[in-house]
Amino acid sequence: MDAFELVKPRLQNKTGKSRLKWLALVLLVCMAVAGAAIIWALRHAEPILQARIIETLSARFQSRVELSSFHVSISRGLRVWGGELKIFGKTDVNIHQPGLQPIIAVDEFQFGAGILDLLRTPMRVHRVYLKGLQLNIPPKGQRGEGGNLRSRKIKIYVDEFDCEKAQLIINTIVPGKLPLEFDISKLDMRKIGPGQPLRFTATLVNPKPVGDIQSTGFFGPWQADDPRSTPVRGDYSFSNADLGTIKGIGGILSSVGRYDGTLGNIVVDGETSTPDFRIAITGHPVPLTTKFHAIVDGTSGDTYLEPVQAKILNSSLVAKGSVVRVKIPAGHRVVLNVTVNPARIEDLLKLGVRTDPPVMTGAARLRTKLDLPPGEADVSERLRLAGDFQISRAHFTSEKIQSKLDVLSTRGQGRPKEAKGNIPDVPSLMSGTYNLSNGLLSFSKLHFQMPGTRVDLSGKYSLDGFQFEFRGKARMDAKLSHMVTGWKSVLLKPVDPFFSKRGAGTEIPVKVTGTKSEPHFGVDFGHKN
Repeated sequence: MDAFELVKPRLQNKTGKSRLKWLALVLLVCMAVAGAAIIWALRHAEPILQARIIETLSARFQSRVELSSFHVSISRGLRVWGGELKIFGKTDVNIHQPGLQPIIAVDEFQFGAGILDLLRTPMRVHRVYLKGLQLNIPPKGQRGEGGNLRSRKIKIYVDEFDCEKAQLIINTIVPGKLPLEFDISKLDMRKIGPGQPLRFTATLVNPKPVGDIQSTGFFGPWQADDPRSTPVRGDYSFSNADLGTIKGIGGILSSVGRYDGTLGNIVVDGETSTPDFRIAITGHPVPLTTKFHAIVDGTSGDTYLEPVQAKILNSSLVAKGSVVRVKIPAGHRVVLNVTVNPARIEDLLKLGVRTDPPVMTGAARLRTKLDLPPGEADVSERLRLAGDFQISRAHFTSEKIQSKLDVLSTRGQGRPKEAKGNIPDVPSLMSGTYNLSNGLLSFSKLHFQMPGTRVDLSGKYSLDGFQFEFRGKARMDAKLSHMVTGWKSVLLKPVDPFFSKRGAGTEIPVKVTGTKSEPHFGVDFGHKN
């Protein structure tokens, strides 16, 4: 073995150590550079992150962004918080002049991340917490500020949003109309992929009837050019809502359904169930179920019901119309065209009239225009109805009233002797036109018909059932002398011609006054018709 072979291991050992020294030196340099970069990033974390947030929001919404309050802490990882965030969107007209109204505003926000996330572009944040989010959708057709921001890149990606106290406002420029407002107490949103909508879970606050509406669905993608066209769809449920919070009605309502469309035009299909629906003035609970198809029009701020199908006991109704949010008095005005058919008059009277049992039974058909303006008064005092009706095979539940009508029918057919015995109940036909205002039913034309007798009346009937007053004319087939027996018949023969008018055997003025318990029927010679 020569000398070289002897020193070779030593040379290799020195070379290995030299490489290790160089590797350690490189690592130290890299660590120093990284450390310097981290120290620099930490020292400049606040302006770096603030700029990233503003650039990301500007790029995403293609708009000007303002961020008044912004803070960063690195004592326990990276923690960011701030507030008074405003995103103005592409609007150049503000409905609340002066000044420009932000399309999105956030009172407070905060999120956390790792220190090294500062060095990543784009930066990814798992969850952002928001408080006081307001989404303010401008009226249709407004366009405006903001330059060409499409070239800007997204600097921060957020996986989830957790929001407390949010509000969606869909504005309208229609005079006299208030914007649509949806208060949301809790809102969670998650991204499901690039260019995909956000999946959300929300709790909406319903003011009247008081209760929380639970909803899940999808929102977006956001349409910066026209926010009203941003898609939204989902399902909702509304349970144990106390209708007693609406003055004048009562019951516990539950509802489920789904909605689909855009922020400017949402289509809702749902069902409601109220097993104990009642009007305060009557207090009679009845089961009420509905199915509805509604369109929430963000252009006008109106909700169109097309249609509502409802069932009360054994009666069915179909309603079409609108729910309009008005300024004076502030609230919702309901205007509907309602058709009730097939129906039972006792069902409708049980709901709307205090008397128990209902004053009448029979098959009913009804058409009405319903107008319920907003206000603090009871529903029965604010409700306005105008329409026409028909009741077939009508029968009065008051034995006193029905017996008088039975006698009148028998005598009107010229069979006075039978009127003194037991008369089978005589079914009758009723029809007419009416108006309801301030809890009082007014009949401009009320036609009542039964065998041998036709009565045309006008008058008023109070919903509490305590008082009614009708006046008009009764026309009988028989002559006056043929409606009585004995000497009365002989005495009345000379006056028969005076009461035989317009093809009737007898025509006389009549009145019906008093109360349900004490009705008074009589001839009304002193009243001019």
